[in-house]
Amino acid sequence: MAALGVGLLTLLPVCARRSPVLRPIHRLLSRPGTVAADVRREEQSSGSVETGSEDQTPKKRFSEVQKERREQAQRTVLIHCPSKISEKKFLKYLSQHGPIHNHFFYESFGLYAVVEFCQKESVASLQSVTRTPGLGTEAAIPFRSRCFSLKLRSPSGQPSEPARVPCNSQSPPSSKKLFELLCYAESIDDQLDTLLKASQLTEENTRLRYLTCSLIEDVAGAYFPDCAVRPFGSSVNSFGKLGCDLDMFLDLDEIGKFSAHKTSGNFLMEFQVKNVPSERIATQKILSVIGECLDQFGPGCVGVQKILNARCPLVRFSHQASGFQCDLTTNNRIALKSSELLYIYGALDSRVRALVFSVRCWARAHSLTSSIPGAWITNFSLTMMVIFFLQRRSPPILPTLDYLENLADAEDKCVIEGHNCTFIRDLNRIKPSENTETLELLLKEFFEYFGNFAFNKNSINIRQGREQNKPESSPLHIQNPFETSLNISKNVTQSQLQKFVDLARESAWILHQQDKDRPSPSGNQPWGLATLLLPSVTNSLSLAKKKRKKPASERIKNLLESIKSSGAEGPSDTNGKRTVSTQA
Repeated sequence: MAALGVGLLTLLPVCARRSPVLRPIHRLLSRPGTVAADVRREEQSSGSVETGSEDQTPKKRFSEVQKERREQAQRTVLIHCPSKISEKKFLKYLSQHGPIHNHFFYESFGLYAVVEFCQKESVASLQSVTRTPGLGTEAAIPFRSRCFSLKLRSPSGQPSEPARVPCNSQSPPSSKKLFELLCYAESIDDQLDTLLKASQLTEENTRLRYLTCSLIEDVAGAYFPDCAVRPFGSSVNSFGKLGCDLDMFLDLDEIGKFSAHKTSGNFLMEFQVKNVPSERIATQKILSVIGECLDQFGPGCVGVQKILNARCPLVRFSHQASGFQCDLTTNNRIALKSSELLYIYGALDSRVRALVFSVRCWARAHSLTSSIPGAWITNFSLTMMVIFFLQRRSPPILPTLDYLENLADAEDKCVIEGHNCTFIRDLNRIKPSENTETLELLLKEFFEYFGNFAFNKNSINIRQGREQNKPESSPLHIQNPFETSLNISKNVTQSQLQKFVDLARESAWILHQQDKDRPSPSGNQPWGLATLLLPSVTNSLSLAKKKRKKPASERIKNLLESIKSSGAEGPSDTNGKRTVSTQA
């Protein structure tokens, strides 16, 4: 998605056109056909995020969710449909092969339908009556996948249909729509929750991601029966936003486990296999072949690149039917374990995801992050920073990784390639935090905390949840939670880190100023989180830097220190909220 800050200056009239009395956000959210209506539907289906009122329903383990989604995908098909089709007749036709559990339509290079049958056998039944198309002068490769195209036998003879079938959006809201939602929110807490609900992966988009992995698994399964293609990263860790890439890995470990159970008596039967000098070379050979198959036989797989000499070899391609940019690796189990850890942190407290989404959105608006590899801070690094910050609260909102390891039992023990990846997997055994701080306060203090963090000497370590001396000279050091010798932010330059610090200080100062002089409902200016996303904030302050001898970052740091000092005289502001402190 393009940087949120681009073009936001043109959005000021959106807020300026507000009526003298601010319309309640629930009225805005009820408008049909807007992103606000989509957010409202999401609230009704999943419940709103409220600080201090965690859902008491038993939470599923990451492995349970993965298993359910995988089984769901295996009985699902993807169908390219005519632009206008009767939904009722379409479902009636498919029901000949078995009852349908779920379905939805979306657009990506045409109209597509995702149809989930109740039984896996229904997919085979549909495949048995599907023909390979005749292409005239061209030849078709007869690959039997679960991607189908539905044709009308005599389109001219079809009765006229009403409007097109309702399509589910697979894209994030535009910057203009998101900005409008933020301006109409009733509080900064509301703004953070609204941003989360508008940007997070929907149920339909999640289903489509698992289905895409399952379709790629069908291709790989021709060479490696019983293999699994598993999504990892943003698609499964609960921090993915609409439009994010789909990371997947080819898991071949289950093949060995399956064969091991077949030994008996004094005989040991083994497959004859090719031998190669190293695991890396084996990975490169496997990905090279799978990449070639996707390029030559995979329906809708285009732009296939085999990037085999990277630190982690991968195959990159676009899956046109789903609209996803995909990266396929093999046996990347540590990455999946990292996804599980983030899933647990995101599920422990409702404030975690809201804060992460807002910080990421703020960073993207100011070009602190980028989809292009380079010296920028990554979303993963920002997520680690938020988790670390929440571990430093009093009382802590999130536990340290060492604490999660201490809670683990024998079945949780996990060592991957010599790295200790053990932590408790049952979320229901982790005691909820007693911290009740608001999202507004946490956002403000996140910026203040890292605006004054001693990056020159300290590193960030979520395993212990405390500042430690940097083991190397990189400007920003964030320890990989499992491969502890690695710095996940080694690419970040000093200038990029300084830009982050300056923006964090400026954002903290802006939120402090708005605390003193919060816009009234009849005001015509953006406020709260919406203000932080405006590029004009940094542009105006950059101009001010040239007119002042003292750098803006130092000036704002001094302002924050003075606010802190005045706060020490009284523990609360006029609204009864705790004053902000730079002490962790």
